[in-house]
Amino acid sequence: METVRTTYLGDLRTKSIHVKSGNELITDAPADNKGRGEYFSPTDLTATSLGGCIVTTMGIAANTHGFNIDGTELKITKVMASDPRRICEIVVEIFFPKNDYTDKQKRILENIVKTCPVAISLHPDIKQNVTLHF
Repeated sequence: METVRTTYLGDLRTKSIHVKSGNELITDAPADNKGRGEYFSPTDLTATSLGGCIVTTMGIAANTHGFNIDGTELKITKVMASDPRRICEIVVEIFFPKNDYTDKQKRILENIVKTCPVAISLHPDIKQNVTLHF
């Protein structure tokens, strides 16, 4: 069964529906590439997916090991290159709430940065610059 159904709406805009939940997502081409930039661009979603995957996987690990990362915030920056136009770097800063994390807990969280499914699925030419702030 498909995961997502996408329709091109014209004017460089798409609407995607998550088949299982029915949730909708609109994308636009970015303003610097002939689009309106009123919604996430597909490349914005790639960067967002990396950050979301990292912190979701961290949440799974925290639950498994009996600690909490609720309230963790991420700042995600997508860097584009040209010729050809592509993502060349994704910068993710992760800010954990004050929680007196042990060295073991920090190691668990640090390991996830390079092992979450999106991180290992991205092309190796895309630099992943992830910083954890405890």
